[in-house]
Amino acid sequence: MFSTLRNAWRVADIRKKLLYTLMILVIFRIGSAIPVPFLDPSALKEMVSSQGNLLGYIDILTGGAFANATIFAMSITPYITSSIVIQLLTIAIPALERLAKEGEEGRKQINKITRYTAGGLALVQAIAYFIMLRNLGALTYNSGFAFWFSAVVIVTVFTAGASLIVWLGERIDEKGIGNGISMILFAGILSRGPSAVMRLWSYIQMANQGETQYYFLVPLVVVLFLVIIAFIVLMTNAERRIPVQYAKRVVGRKMYGGQSTHIPIKVNMSGVLPIIFASSLLSIPGTIKGFAYANATVEQMQGFGYKLLSLFDYNNWLYAILYFILIIAFNYFYVAIQYNPIEMANNLQKNNGGIPGIRPGRPTSDFIARVISKITLIGALFLAVIAILPIGLGAITRMNISLGGTSILILVGVALDTMRQLESQMMMRHYKGFLE
Repeated sequence: MFSTLRNAWRVADIRKKLLYTLMILVIFRIGSAIPVPFLDPSALKEMVSSQGNLLGYIDILTGGAFANATIFAMSITPYITSSIVIQLLTIAIPALERLAKEGEEGRKQINKITRYTAGGLALVQAIAYFIMLRNLGALTYNSGFAFWFSAVVIVTVFTAGASLIVWLGERIDEKGIGNGISMILFAGILSRGPSAVMRLWSYIQMANQGETQYYFLVPLVVVLFLVIIAFIVLMTNAERRIPVQYAKRVVGRKMYGGQSTHIPIKVNMSGVLPIIFASSLLSIPGTIKGFAYANATVEQMQGFGYKLLSLFDYNNWLYAILYFILIIAFNYFYVAIQYNPIEMANNLQKNNGGIPGIRPGRPTSDFIARVISKITLIGALFLAVIAILPIGLGAITRMNISLGGTSILILVGVALDTMRQLESQMMMRHYKGFLE
């Protein structure tokens, strides 16, 4: 790998792309450190620190920019929401479905709609954040003209920051290496790495002070972290190949078809979306608890409402069970709207193709549906285990482990995708790639 990097660095245009991508990521991290005026982030940090909180989840995706109330506090969360919404609407709205089938031009139009939708969502989200910050007492001015002026500034800066991040991601797509939005998300999550290392180091210091169990637990966590990464790489690349045989046909004086191929079905077809859906849904009770019981008294903490919302805390067994079930359910839902076995069977029949041993038409669609169902179950269990393992490990070891399943999946997925793109750049110049 190091020799490949050295060869890539020697190629002028690849070196320019790498440096351009690095420059964009540096700009993103600088923006994540510039505070928004008229805000005191101390109240927001206290709110974000509570586990199981939706705000804490957003803070992870933004690389800590949200808790610090910086200009990139919303990061790419409006764009992620917009992408998910447009993707779901593509199945429901015929006009969007036709655009999705029109090739490159159709994708450009859908991307344009996604950007505009992300801008609208960013404005709505910025207004919601401002109201939340006011309720938390994080505003410098709370009345008069100064309040309204600061409100306009704060909402404008939040919205502009989210829009600027989307623009920076597009610049990486155009002139850099890797997927721009994914690279920005990767950089944000990776920036939290030093704090996780410092947390592990604090446990080692506790071991030096007499709590010797951490001499065993800290290396165990590190080894499990490496095992999880290897497991994610294995399952991300795994696929089930359905064999397809095309019949020979004569057109004029030429013969077409007759070749054998396959339909690749990825084990992890839905990526991290089921985990994002499930964690976002389960974080809502924790967020309500944080707002409603911000300064709870002893009597309030003993009330029914507080105890009910506490069942959905990140470290509660009910949270883990519901998390596991929701990930599996959302995985099946996402695969169901992305793959249509009947359409796949009809396309095979139109192109004189068929699966060996399976009759065309209904039997073919039933066979594809059974295969997809089995693969979906395996992929869902894989995602659920990856998401639940850090929770269970933290409960057993009593350590605050900064290993979120979503974060690890995103980091590994983006790294693999970037490696493949860099490999393709190298292969065009007759160099050996990363994945050989």
